[in-house]
Amino acid sequence: MSARRPEPGAPLRSAIAVLALSLTLAAPIVAHAPKISAEGSFAFTDVTVLPMDGERLLPNQTVVVVDGVITAVGPAGAVAVPDDATLIDGTGRYLMPGLAEMHAHVPPVQQGRPPEVLLDELMFLYVANGITSIRGMLGSPYQIDLANEVGSDEHVAPMFYVAAPSLNGSTAPNPAEAERRMREAAAAGYDLMKIHPGIPIAAWDRIVAVSNEIDLPFGGHVPAAVGIRHALESGISTVDHVDGYLEASVSDEVLAQAEASGMGIGVGQMLRSLDEGKMRELASLTAESGAFVVPTQYLWENLYIDQDADSVLALPEFAYVSQQQRNQWRAQSAGGSNLTGEDARLFRIARDRMLEILVEEGASLLMGTDSPQLFNVPGFALHRELEEIAETGIDTYTILESGTRNVGRYVADHLGLDGQFGTVAPGQRADLVLLEANPLEDLANLTARAGVMVRGRWVSAEQIEAGLADIAARHAN
Repeated sequence: MSARRPEPGAPLRSAIAVLALSLTLAAPIVAHAPKISAEGSFAFTDVTVLPMDGERLLPNQTVVVVDGVITAVGPAGAVAVPDDATLIDGTGRYLMPGLAEMHAHVPPVQQGRPPEVLLDELMFLYVANGITSIRGMLGSPYQIDLANEVGSDEHVAPMFYVAAPSLNGSTAPNPAEAERRMREAAAAGYDLMKIHPGIPIAAWDRIVAVSNEIDLPFGGHVPAAVGIRHALESGISTVDHVDGYLEASVSDEVLAQAEASGMGIGVGQMLRSLDEGKMRELASLTAESGAFVVPTQYLWENLYIDQDADSVLALPEFAYVSQQQRNQWRAQSAGGSNLTGEDARLFRIARDRMLEILVEEGASLLMGTDSPQLFNVPGFALHRELEEIAETGIDTYTILESGTRNVGRYVADHLGLDGQFGTVAPGQRADLVLLEANPLEDLANLTARAGVMVRGRWVSAEQIEAGLADIAARHAN
């Protein structure tokens, strides 16, 4: 597979509509620029490396970065350091790959692009939290240009992979319309096709056929008419939000009762009739298919379990969110959750158990939060997400792998793009996080950052704090 962004001057053919947004495709889009442009040499000295090629630590290492690429990793004193290298003291510290947010939302707009200050703020919040790659899951034409910029110049921003405006029941109601939009997205240069609910089975099967023909992967939600089993068997690349697994795991007895009565199965009935054997079978199918799962547990906690908005908005990260956004979230939560009481408790238990079984059966996870959905502050929400995932019982290394090594695999194997990142090794892109404590001992240590390196550009803890202070001051005023 190869990168799908077009050559300079390649025209786009028509408009793409997504949900209630009418997104008009802009004029010709430039080709995707080189991924690494940072110049200069750095050396992390006397550092403990968490390479993420296995659950191990390498103490007393020197890691050399030249022009945005890791060129050497080895014992201190055994690695040649360029004379002009900037030395970064790693004594007592831990160096690991940067993390990823694989279900992000960058604002879609009809024409042009949002104000630069807002884009810079959004991207900086990710970097400040150790996130060096994001996957935007609701595309807009300007985002392809933005991806080119953050992938090649001096922006303090993570790598940006861009999904096309989504296919859903309105935009892909039939096979012909689904095919047209798939081909337009590929010509425009999007990295993948976002799937929303509502797609009929005939349109879905055409999406699959066209995807295989033009090398444009698809992922996101699982439409009810399609179902998780058919989605996996037909090649969905990511299943986001654990869509479809619980619905497909209802016991045969309850399914038979519902069919005989002509009544649907309510959420409470579903949660009380899950067949773990079916859950395990679907997890095994996920592993066999090669699909990745993006859980977004923290979002589901906010959506389905009643929370006091004042308590949530008092968390430290909300200093970096506008008052308008806080007010919107407060209003959104005012109606209460979709589930209450015992059903909410069972829903959380069922989702946690599904994730455990997925990992036990060998399926791969990707970190993601759906920021900035309800109460999800970009960057900060990822660390809330990791707390939620840890409560399932999934081991710490597997959780870290979902935001590092797995992301490189996904980008290479599914997007057909450069996947040389996600581990600390020679030849890998220099997306790194330097920590004050060992993240294998406690995931909370991921927030104790001495600095972040994005494509070879070093952002120190002092620079991070200064940038965050600027954002907080802007929103306070």
